[in-house]
Amino acid sequence: MLESGVGEILSPVGSKEMLYAAVKSGADAVYLGAKDFSARRNAENFSVGELAEVCEYCHIRGVKIYLTLNILIKDNEFSDALNLAVECYNSGIDGIIIQDLGLARVLHQLLPELPLHASTQMSVHTPAALPILASLGFKQVVVAREMSLEDLTVFCKEAKKYGITVEVFVHGALCMSVSGQCLLSAFLGSRSGNRGLCAGPCRLPFSAPGGTGYDLSLKDLSLVNYISELFKIGVRSFKIEGRMKRPEYVAAATKACKDALCNGVIDTQLQETLKNVFSRSGFTAGYLENKLGKDMFGIRTKEDVISADKAFPVLHELYRKEYKRVKLNISATIKANEPITLTLCDGENTVTVKGDIPQTAKTRSLTYEDVHKNLSKLGGTPYICFIFSLGLDDGLFVPSSTLNQIRRSTISMLDNQRAKLRRKKAEISYSKPEIPPLTNKTPELIIRVENEAQIPKDLNGIKAIIFPLEQDFKPIEKIKNIVDIPRGIISETALEKRLSEYRQKGVTTCLCGNISAVEIAKRIGFDIIADTGLNIHNSESLHTAKMLGIDSAVLSLELTNESISKIASPIPKGVITYGHIPLMLFKNCPIKNGKDCKECDKNGVLTDRLGVEFPVRCRMGYSELLNSVPIWLGDKNADLKGLDFQILYFTNETGERVEEVINAYKFGNSADCKYTRGLFYKGTI
Repeated sequence: MLESGVGEILSPVGSKEMLYAAVKSGADAVYLGAKDFSARRNAENFSVGELAEVCEYCHIRGVKIYLTLNILIKDNEFSDALNLAVECYNSGIDGIIIQDLGLARVLHQLLPELPLHASTQMSVHTPAALPILASLGFKQVVVAREMSLEDLTVFCKEAKKYGITVEVFVHGALCMSVSGQCLLSAFLGSRSGNRGLCAGPCRLPFSAPGGTGYDLSLKDLSLVNYISELFKIGVRSFKIEGRMKRPEYVAAATKACKDALCNGVIDTQLQETLKNVFSRSGFTAGYLENKLGKDMFGIRTKEDVISADKAFPVLHELYRKEYKRVKLNISATIKANEPITLTLCDGENTVTVKGDIPQTAKTRSLTYEDVHKNLSKLGGTPYICFIFSLGLDDGLFVPSSTLNQIRRSTISMLDNQRAKLRRKKAEISYSKPEIPPLTNKTPELIIRVENEAQIPKDLNGIKAIIFPLEQDFKPIEKIKNIVDIPRGIISETALEKRLSEYRQKGVTTCLCGNISAVEIAKRIGFDIIADTGLNIHNSESLHTAKMLGIDSAVLSLELTNESISKIASPIPKGVITYGHIPLMLFKNCPIKNGKDCKECDKNGVLTDRLGVEFPVRCRMGYSELLNSVPIWLGDKNADLKGLDFQILYFTNETGERVEEVINAYKFGNSADCKYTRGLFYKGTI
């Protein structure tokens, strides 16, 4: 965790050349992935052996290393993920970035000395998430990119109470969806963003009526001009996106952000070069400024590529030399009849080397200026002379080669001291939760409706009904009522007020797809069902859910039936077996690129390049992209073993269609419409 008065520029590293570009351009910390379990699996990344070298290189230069182990973990991978985290800890990493709730809890229990950072894929965008993050051992949180300056000001103030450092993305690619809430790549091509292999389908043509034609493609983010202001409100880590980009980009972005943080001055030429080296027709600061709309959208054009080709050669100069970041106190003694001594101190480490006895001068005696010039010659190192002291007798001579050698030897000793790992090697012992025997029971049927017109007259065989928080539903008697909290929370106050109203009506259970929603619902006294937005992906995540006071869970939509059958759960678990699945969560609604909210009937569509239409719906200030066809797992040969309940997720269906689907599921009928099996059988890469 960072000290309150210190900020860090956190740079992306996907290869060794990117590492050198980041560090030599002024990065205070870098984040990188191992060969496995990284959210950028297509980057070159690092083996455990290479990581040990990286840690030595960075620690000599006072740079921290954060490992990205920020994908969802399958049960059969869990032990390997834990072992990787321990190996990397023993190699010297300074923190680990995590998305998976189960991995976070178990790592904190087994290795409490390892600082945990909450990945932006945990979708943290309001302060209510903080007590839960603190209970799981998180020391730093990468907040959602969708937060405004006002949001961040409130969040930083609350985070300080929990001792949690706030990290903000300040430069790089901007996903259309809230991170961690996107299934577009997984559903369209089995390449999961939550598993590190997003194919970026949002950059392809998706058209809103009257829109840009690329209405899921945002410009790149740049908050370089806001870094000083962000520091003032309490942000302490300034993160640059780009582990898949070129070293020149990393160098330019790091230098620009470092200048902004340290000097408050941004080189306009460097900013223009940065725009040229990689942008999508310029940058946006829309979310921070709370100015959403068409101006935030952009694509990578041929002109952008040409500009980049011209900019690349210039940028090599940014990381040709070492960044002088480590101040040294240098003291030397050159006395008659005594060995020459040189001592270097960086404020924490002190090393001393003794050399030969100086000679008597035959002509010109050694001067203070001679010795100072030689011993403070630190080019090619990260060191800079801060204080120099010398005890020198008259009438002595020392060859320059001797001073050079003693200087190099002392620097080498200091390098070794700074690179040395000052902690014990960790060992852990982990046992997987036992998998209970599978049962052939039929999962209980729960329906989720969008409006009252969809509520069926015959509720026989239905265990519970879920309705959206934003609708004015009258609770239905003789059946369990569940209120569905939107994954995107604009106002915690408004959410609490709305939930309290339903609590007073007798509703006792809610569906929560965000960590903040879980905390707020607990305060008001609701029983809690974890929704798909919490990305429950393995047995340990279900045990974490129980620890957090969650009573049951809807599993990740990326799990296969085979994976589900091997999950050991201490609470009831279920899946969505029917419905137009929400594939993306937006704060910047793409439909607004063509028409104003006042003109919208809240049932807009985006059309892809093949003419397929994807519905868009609005929910309390956020909107969602729904899949073009529903999931269907209602036929008799659907393998739903190991599940306690299933949800039929109705969105744009008529009341008549709702009843048809329910009846089909009751009798195990085959689909009578175009449908998908989702990822239930094929899973993701």
